[in-house]
Amino acid sequence: MHRSAIREACAPAAPEKFIDPVWTAKGERRAVVPFDGLKTLWFNTGTLCNIACTNCYIKSSPKNDALVYLTRAEVRTLLDEAEAAPKRPREIAFTGGEPFMNPAIMGMLEDSLAAGFAVLVLTNAMKPMQHHLVDLLAVNRRYPGQLSLRISIDHYEASLHEEVRGARTWQPAIDGLTWLCSNGFDVALAGRKLWSETDTELRAGYANLFAGLGIAIDTNDPARLVLFPEMDDAAEVPEVSHGCWKFLNKSPASMMCASSRMIVRRRGEAEPVVVSCTLLPYDARFEMGHTLAEAARPVSLNHRHCASFCVLGGASCSAK
Repeated sequence: MHRSAIREACAPAAPEKFIDPVWTAKGERRAVVPFDGLKTLWFNTGTLCNIACTNCYIKSSPKNDALVYLTRAEVRTLLDEAEAAPKRPREIAFTGGEPFMNPAIMGMLEDSLAAGFAVLVLTNAMKPMQHHLVDLLAVNRRYPGQLSLRISIDHYEASLHEEVRGARTWQPAIDGLTWLCSNGFDVALAGRKLWSETDTELRAGYANLFAGLGIAIDTNDPARLVLFPEMDDAAEVPEVSHGCWKFLNKSPASMMCASSRMIVRRRGEAEPVVVSCTLLPYDARFEMGHTLAEAARPVSLNHRHCASFCVLGGASCSAK
């Protein structure tokens, strides 16, 4: 994707906001997140996905390859840098798109696990993952306790899940989830706060679903059931100033970009780049170089997703 197209696609809805990296539209000093050491290194394996979800923040679909497939060699280069870092990240995480559509995914997992990292994969658990069941079993046996998979089940009712993911998406996801659980994999779930239900109501609904399926997942554990806030590009979102940290009783160190970076390769570009977090793969303002060393610097919270998802929404894509 050319940089001009990236800038156009990421232009803020309200021109007066999210422009200056130092000052908000009100003239207040913008909130900045210092780098606190890399804990999670994300790889976006590509935006191609077997389904097209409503309001997918990254616009993944069977046709969108704006982020092209990373290669095993490209991942290996960044893993080597991570291994040599004075403070190694504790976790390597893979997202997409659907990571299991990338032909090199099992090699990437093998390299990450062999290097001794904990590994997290975000997946819809549908056919692309199910094509790799034999290999997944073998990897999980070779590296016990290192591999985790987070499965997207958007709502505990099939009809509402399919309202987001499309017809005939519920049962394949449930089949993949139950297979993983019955074969001893470390599994977590991701849901969405798209409906007018409280967190307590959502967690109770998932608990009833899993009880009926015979799946032992503690839905009251926020690391086992992650409920993500929505990111509405048309919604009015306040900017986050430096003074908001005290007002909201939050620490910059709790933000995802304090300890995470993501690797992407955009279509038309020769090599991968490091971006500040999983939410901003297209915005050139959040591109941080080609190496982890270059990306070890502060991030200005100069995007609506910084406010709505991370600061006000209290969410993080990384494992807790």
